[in-house]
Amino acid sequence: MPRVPSPAAAHIGARIKGARESSTMTQDQLAVRSEIDSSNVRAYEAGRAMPNLQTLVRLAEALKTPAGYFIEDLTADMFPTAVSDRRRRTTE
Repeated sequence: MPRVPSPAAAHIGARIKGARESSTMTQDQLAVRSEIDSSNVRAYEAGRAMPNLQTLVRLAEALKTPAGYFIEDLTADMFPTAVSDRRRRTTE
């Protein structure tokens, strides 16, 4: 079954790709500098996978970009419904 990217993963992936392209770095170069497998870098940029916080920090350091840049403008509704539903239940 193909993975459907969440809007949040797509947003973060676009930010990673934009920062990488601004740095004139290839995906493979970013993978080496961040010590993250190149297939994961590709998946993050395509929005097929969501990097965890440690990974975001490693990517930010490699790209010389503040880690917060990747999550700017994210909203709760950009995450999969299950996460939003669980969050609503805990706050009610």
